[in-house]
Amino acid sequence: MMVRKLFIVVLSLFTITGCQLESHRDSFTALDATRTPYGRYEKKVTYKIAHLTGYNNSYMPSGDTYENNAYTRYLLKKLNVQNKDIFKGYGDHYSEYVSHVILSKKLPDVMIVESLDDLEYLVENDLIEDLTTAYKQCASSRIKDIYASYDSSILDNVTFNGKIYAMPETNIDDGPNFFWVRDDWRKELNLQEPQTLDDVENIVRAFMKYKGADGLMADTSLTAGTGFSSEYLLNLYFAANNTYPKQWIERNGSYQYDSINEGAKTTLSHLHDLYKEGVLDKNFLLRTSNDIAREIINGRCGAIFGPWWVPNNPLVDAIKKDSSAKWKPYLIKTNGNSTTYHSVNPSSKFVVVRKGYKHPEVIFKIISVIFDYLRYDHKNVEDVNRYYEINVDPTARPIAINVDYQDALKRSYYNISKILNGASSKNIMAIDVPYATACKNYLAKKKENSAENWAAYASRIEALGLLEKNNVVKVKSGYFSTTATMNKKMWKLKELESDAYLQIISGSKPVSYFDDFVKQWKEEGGDTITQEVNNEIRNKEKASET
Repeated sequence: MMVRKLFIVVLSLFTITGCQLESHRDSFTALDATRTPYGRYEKKVTYKIAHLTGYNNSYMPSGDTYENNAYTRYLLKKLNVQNKDIFKGYGDHYSEYVSHVILSKKLPDVMIVESLDDLEYLVENDLIEDLTTAYKQCASSRIKDIYASYDSSILDNVTFNGKIYAMPETNIDDGPNFFWVRDDWRKELNLQEPQTLDDVENIVRAFMKYKGADGLMADTSLTAGTGFSSEYLLNLYFAANNTYPKQWIERNGSYQYDSINEGAKTTLSHLHDLYKEGVLDKNFLLRTSNDIAREIINGRCGAIFGPWWVPNNPLVDAIKKDSSAKWKPYLIKTNGNSTTYHSVNPSSKFVVVRKGYKHPEVIFKIISVIFDYLRYDHKNVEDVNRYYEINVDPTARPIAINVDYQDALKRSYYNISKILNGASSKNIMAIDVPYATACKNYLAKKKENSAENWAAYASRIEALGLLEKNNVVKVKSGYFSTTATMNKKMWKLKELESDAYLQIISGSKPVSYFDDFVKQWKEEGGDTITQEVNNEIRNKEKASET
């Protein structure tokens, strides 16, 4: 009898701690697949998904599709799971679909939602599964460690009444935007390497005068919101005046909406002068991101602001068209000897599972395989690694989100640098190995995939290296959620802000109009929202103290 009791205890421990047996995971595939990150289903599990896709078939090789590619084939082999895409779309097309299915209450089995408001609606209307048990049992220990590398809000945002209702994406820290320059033009014109915004403007002037280039390209959003950083933004100009539009920044003991900061008025005045001169692209009010990309690819633009990853999009296409083009990143000082930028929302996308779907744990198993097992175990990863080498977009993944450590870029830079300096790739994260190979091929001047090799080196070594070698200061954005009044009025206040900023820059309104905008913003809900934000922050701080 004692032996039987001992056997039952041991068996129970194996069942309860299945997710903790990852060091021997390949030996325990016989465990219940619904309770382990890597257990393989006996019968194929198919899940219907609304697929958030990318441009141009996500740059997958010919013949690969969103249902049959390196990722889906690996997941089928490893877990015996297969996506069935009932909808495919990107950008506004995808967002419109999500809004439609939420209102119709006819959800696919798996779906990405892009706002906390949508997530709250789905929870309140009992349309999605409680994922608490699925997360505990089928998110690998490393995936949990990755989430823990951010502040607690990343899981707090998806937790309602103590239960987890979504799998959050992680927004890694991209750092500030760089000034990306046609360095072959700069050298030809004997211009000094840029360090300040004055240098930026002088380079643009010279490119316009001697190369017939466009003025500085800018997106009409001007600055980043609370999610990912983006191309063609002018954050650095505002940061130079200690201002971070669209962010809640602590000033004098309380959080203020920085778009109404006096520093924004000073910045808009300067941008108006640049627009009037033509240094800021005269057509920027009419430009789309695709239009700007075309100007870059066709050699009519030689200077842009953008994150570390712009070599992958759009600069790689410019290099493919003109291999003599030499784009190089520069980190521009905004305050003395430092470059300041604001932090971003740790998560802006959320994966949900339809209420009633039989295998809600499948999303954590997929993410554990892609972002843990594939990246760290180095087992049968050749096909997936090839995707990184040829610059396939991450949206090729069936669940198109990213889950990585908050300091993932620092880790990647040092991993690749180690390999380039002769270290073995044995203990290096698998995803960095193909990037290191591409960097080696670039340095060796190999012709095959030369543009992609350059993109890997320019982004992972040149740009990220600047973040490690220079004085970069991150200013904390204090609030990423939504208050009651925000739900009702923030859309209108955002329109008011955008119109005011663009009218001042273009000269449709005088700089003094900024004061009228601030007054209207406060009267039409801004003051109430500011009070609500500060109340929520104080309440959260008090709760964390108890």
